[in-house]
Amino acid sequence: MASKTIYICSECGYKSLKWLGKCPGCSSWNTLVEQESEEITESKNNLRKSLLTRSTVDNEPAELSSSEIPDYLREKTGYAEFDRVLGGGIVNGSVVLISGEPGIGKSTLLLQICSSYMNEGNIMYVSGEESTSQISLRAKRLGIKGKGIYVLSETNTTKIIEHTKKLSPKLLIVDSIQTMYHTESNTIPGSVTQIRECASMYINFAKTTGIPVILVGHVTKEGSIAGPKVLEHMVDTVLYFEGDRSQGFRLIRAMKNRFGPTNEIGVFEMTDAGLKETPNPSALLLSDRPANVSGNCAVAIIEGTRPLVAEIQALVTPTVFPSPRRMSTGTDYNRLSLILAVLEKRLGLRFSTNDVYLNVVGGLRIEEPSSDAGTALALISSIRDIPVPEDLVCMGELGLSGEIRTVSRIEDRVAEAERLGFKKIVLPKRNVSLLHKVPKGITLLPVSNIFEMIKLFTNQEEK
Repeated sequence: MASKTIYICSECGYKSLKWLGKCPGCSSWNTLVEQESEEITESKNNLRKSLLTRSTVDNEPAELSSSEIPDYLREKTGYAEFDRVLGGGIVNGSVVLISGEPGIGKSTLLLQICSSYMNEGNIMYVSGEESTSQISLRAKRLGIKGKGIYVLSETNTTKIIEHTKKLSPKLLIVDSIQTMYHTESNTIPGSVTQIRECASMYINFAKTTGIPVILVGHVTKEGSIAGPKVLEHMVDTVLYFEGDRSQGFRLIRAMKNRFGPTNEIGVFEMTDAGLKETPNPSALLLSDRPANVSGNCAVAIIEGTRPLVAEIQALVTPTVFPSPRRMSTGTDYNRLSLILAVLEKRLGLRFSTNDVYLNVVGGLRIEEPSSDAGTALALISSIRDIPVPEDLVCMGELGLSGEIRTVSRIEDRVAEAERLGFKKIVLPKRNVSLLHKVPKGITLLPVSNIFEMIKLFTNQEEK
């Protein structure tokens, strides 16, 4: 008699006796995976055993103000941008999950970190996708000698942990968690059960030995981490490797961090010799900015704790289609639609008869609403074919009534703009009172709504 099967959602763990296109638990499409019910019961027992056998250092209640609670120790990786994202370095006993698209540079970055981190002790680099010869070839291409770096091509989690305990390294890297399997489960590698059990074993190992673990995760075609959503809840830190493979910029963004700030970013540039740190990303993003061309506007944004000045480009051209095209790269498409609707309703600009293309230079993705005013300036500049002054930077959130709302950390944004040589700053009127000191040579252009902002172009036309 064939064993009964059950369908489990890879995102939220919802169970169903039959296959469904849309998960009732999290509303995700095509995420229900078929598994045998006996294996599910077995995997639960295995997971319960691994959790029950986990030993803890502090098994008695301790007051938060007590000096008996040990502080976490951090180790520098040798890459300041990576340390910035982690909150200052890798915490001993922590588990970091880093994911990204294929070919984005995850393995390259981790191998470079091994090269700079090996001065602290031995490093264990485990790969379930490549042979030791392939790893050695990449190391030679990157100029990494490999002394103190131990590589292992293995997918059996139990054997990996045994080898790691014998070596007792300062860092364990597993590439990738989707290729690992646990011998006590009969499911295939990459399944929900295997990923959850293997991750639990690595977390148990890190917490009991104090050796930090970095797990590499695959992503789905939607861009999320493949496997159960509980994987992101289990680990201490979740990092996303972003960037366009056709461009040189690579961004590491912290989406979760128990030991530091979230939404922090680290900026790298892909070169022939591997990934190179970019300590001044604003200057690099603005290096090829065109002069006296309409549709370009600089915006001051905040990414994590770092202020950045990015360039937004807009192109508005008469459409030849029955329905005009809207294309957005680097910004939210819905946000673009909202800004276009406000400009057309409040200013009477005819975007409905034009194709609109919006792009953030350098492959950067902007999610902060403080770029709304700069996006609106770029769109107005393009449709009226009037260039925005080269020394002008803009910041402010756009409301549905056309008002320009205040932004946070105004002093950091102004200081970054001054450092890059900007002389004019368009900012919300209420933010002026929050500035304790205006840098010398900076002209503030406070605006409270888009009606005042469009006067900037009226003055340009008169000149």
